[in-house]
Amino acid sequence: MSFNTFGKIFRFTTWGESHGLAIGCIVDGCPPNVNIKEQDIQIELDKRKPGQSKFTTQRKEDDKVQILSGVFEGKTTGTPISLIIYNKDMKSRDYETIKNKFRPGHADFTYFKKYGIRDYRGGGRQSARETASRVAAGAIAKKVLENKIGKKFKVIGAVTQLGILGCDVKKWNDKTIRKNPFFCPDKSIVNLWKKYLLSIRKSGSSCGAIIEIRARGIPVGLGAPIYSKLDMDLASAMMSINAVKGVNIGSGMNSAQLTGEQNSDEISRRGKKLKFHSNNAGGILGGISTGQEIVVSFAVKPTSSILKSRKTIDKFGKNTSISVKGRHDPCVGIRAVPVGEAMLNCVLLDHYLLNKAQCGN
Repeated sequence: MSFNTFGKIFRFTTWGESHGLAIGCIVDGCPPNVNIKEQDIQIELDKRKPGQSKFTTQRKEDDKVQILSGVFEGKTTGTPISLIIYNKDMKSRDYETIKNKFRPGHADFTYFKKYGIRDYRGGGRQSARETASRVAAGAIAKKVLENKIGKKFKVIGAVTQLGILGCDVKKWNDKTIRKNPFFCPDKSIVNLWKKYLLSIRKSGSSCGAIIEIRARGIPVGLGAPIYSKLDMDLASAMMSINAVKGVNIGSGMNSAQLTGEQNSDEISRRGKKLKFHSNNAGGILGGISTGQEIVVSFAVKPTSSILKSRKTIDKFGKNTSISVKGRHDPCVGIRAVPVGEAMLNCVLLDHYLLNKAQCGN
């Protein structure tokens, strides 16, 4: 299986399966002499790990990360950083009865047709379990960016829509996001979301979500104007996350409904300060960062593993039906927030290093 590596200068390669012994990644291209310890990575992994509330899968994983190489006396050495996370709470027997069936909405069918073999235990390599490795890599990217850019740098994500219920992004509050199980930025909608998702879970179904990630303190000039646009690489990064089916940069698809006057982000200067009067571009113009807040949002489809019976075929081509039991998120989009943050951090560091290499600033 090819294409397990992401990035140009700052690169990471993930490995492992959902029900294998362990998962992990190798991070290459990390600058030397950056302070990093396992706890820095663990903080980010803890945001994503399963079993933290009744609104996510009840699989219990500590997701404890170990640094195997690339760090000496608390500092990066510039050599490959190898990270490992052991799997502990696998229940492969949950998949025995459906191992020959293709789960609708999953990659079972395409994976088997492409490779002629698949690990049916929890989806194997296709599982969202793989995203823990990305979060670990993103934690390293975050530490480097904080070191290079300073305290003004911040990446934070939130769920802005849960199924059919949106929230008021004008009420976005960073502190609120970490105080509820949905990563919701608008506290006024949280209780309604709780009732909604519990009803979805009780019915044996699932729902999708929209996640918005914001990056602040980003310098002007990251990205290239043609084949390595910053927004192009961000869209690719978000689309690589399991279950993501659409990406917006700034106003995104809504831009088609705006007039030229509404969509243009007017600019003015007062003294030495430059001001954009709006941010429909999401902080990126012509593939290059403007210095504004970068805004990326993406849509996550409903969890495909549901209790309700669905029609499908088995690997022998026979018609059958399937009901997926076991431990699954009623909304997998909730735990996609730290994954989106991680991917944004990785892309930003990659482009920061690319810009440094070409322009020296």
